[in-house]
Amino acid sequence: MDIGSKIKQIRLQRSLTQEELASRCELTKGYISQLENDLCSPSIATLMDILNVLGVDLQYFFSDKQDEQIVFTDKDFFVSTEEESSQMWLVPNSQKNQMEPIILLLQSGASSQEREPFEGEEFGYILEGRITISIGEKQYKAKKGDSFYINGKYPHYLTNKSSSSAKVLWVVTPSNF
Repeated sequence: MDIGSKIKQIRLQRSLTQEELASRCELTKGYISQLENDLCSPSIATLMDILNVLGVDLQYFFSDKQDEQIVFTDKDFFVSTEEESSQMWLVPNSQKNQMEPIILLLQSGASSQEREPFEGEEFGYILEGRITISIGEKQYKAKKGDSFYINGKYPHYLTNKSSSSAKVLWVVTPSNF
């Protein structure tokens, strides 16, 4: 069992940031990040504190579901909203999978967070509007019906420079949103 990815899944379901979880557990954001990326392991006492804040008990946390879910509905989706953008995770607990699909909604003038280099790939399909894809110093324009494919070794982000909102289906492999 990947303890870190399960903690991240529950944290995201509870709409908590790493910083909020860390603060409530009297830990650092860096420690939560390391924990979620399986770079460290918590003590039993620390795990109990984290689970208490997340509102789950040990039995729930360590139980494995027998049936693999194949179809996901809007009741399964998790939405994270910021001032001018939102991300909708389409597959819960997708950290355990190779791909992680989201829907990114960018209001006029909004940008996604810059994606730091990683060993993987990203695919996007523009569902609505127009975006600009910035990879280093280069910029590429894409509109509804266009798709893009990015090697994760370059820092990049998306910007909506149009006067209407833009919606993008964005898939990352390996999972790391």
